[in-house]
Amino acid sequence: MLLTSVLLALATQAPAPPDSTTRRLSVLPLPLVYYTPETRLAYGAALVFTVRFPQDSAFADARPSQFTLGAAYTQNRQLLLYLPFQVFYQHNTYYAYGEAGYYRYNYYFYGVGEQAVPRELYGVNFPRVRLNAFRRVAPALAAGKLYAGLRYQLEDYDVTTTEAGGQLASGRVPGGLGSRLQGGGLGVFFDSRDNLFFPTKGVVADLTGMIRNRADHTGPLGTTHFSRYSADVSSYHSLNRRAVLALNYFASFTAGTAPFNALSLLGGTRRMRGYYEGRFRDQHAALLQTELRLAVYKRLGAVAFGSVGALGDATDGLRLRQPKGAYGAGLRFTLNRRDHLNLRLDYGLGRESSGFYLTVGEAF
Repeated sequence: MLLTSVLLALATQAPAPPDSTTRRLSVLPLPLVYYTPETRLAYGAALVFTVRFPQDSAFADARPSQFTLGAAYTQNRQLLLYLPFQVFYQHNTYYAYGEAGYYRYNYYFYGVGEQAVPRELYGVNFPRVRLNAFRRVAPALAAGKLYAGLRYQLEDYDVTTTEAGGQLASGRVPGGLGSRLQGGGLGVFFDSRDNLFFPTKGVVADLTGMIRNRADHTGPLGTTHFSRYSADVSSYHSLNRRAVLALNYFASFTAGTAPFNALSLLGGTRRMRGYYEGRFRDQHAALLQTELRLAVYKRLGAVAFGSVGALGDATDGLRLRQPKGAYGAGLRFTLNRRDHLNLRLDYGLGRESSGFYLTVGEAF
């Protein structure tokens, strides 16, 4: 979710204390403010804990580990309690990241696939745990860092309210009355970017295979199993001293019967801005998005972006003749010149849809 990227971005750019070379633990309080179509204005606070392990004290390039405890409340009366973390150990040989959180939330549901149905507002409470434990492989690889490892997820999706007469209330949508999913899989992560927050060259790739995860549905459906395979790849190209072209390729394929909240999604702050998060969902989804990033004046920058995507299912595959598109523009203000961490202000437009976004860090 968005809060993860906001908290991790703020945590990573937080200034280190002057004696950070000898201090193994530092604690920093941070304010938290953002705006999205799904939340409207959100506000809260976070505590960032930075840890340096004794085994890594001799290595100047060993990354510190961070745990961020955050809480936010939104204009839509949503409550988010969140603990994202990233751990580096033994000179970056081991890398673990993930989240533990609890949410009291509400969303709009727009149906599955190409259905044109009236949106339904539903309420949901859910604790969620996601763990990723990786080890660096092929350390002699000069082009970038390659990690491989295991992934695990647990989510208890308790649907508390639905709209009378809607699809979710009918029980026909898998997980529409609630579900509990758990399971794991494999992952590969590659990174050759020259900068974490504002790359001008390089590639970052995140590949996932969640294999035969279990979903226990509230209602008559009972227990089902599903697998999902996804690839999220971004590349960055410096056009000149003041312009960068960023490309993002995303694909997600689901096999089996997954709860509707675990299907492949398009829309939101990161994928296809201009549409509500989950405005499009189905077993399969694919997306290509581009963004032209321009330096304007000192800390001020501007972007223009566009995206095109498609949905699919087990019967039709990807429905490339029914594409979804969005475009927009935005402004950037550099909060941290050293790391080029930006405040992001975007306005996206889709078909009969639009969205305004105010947050920290780039979409991809």
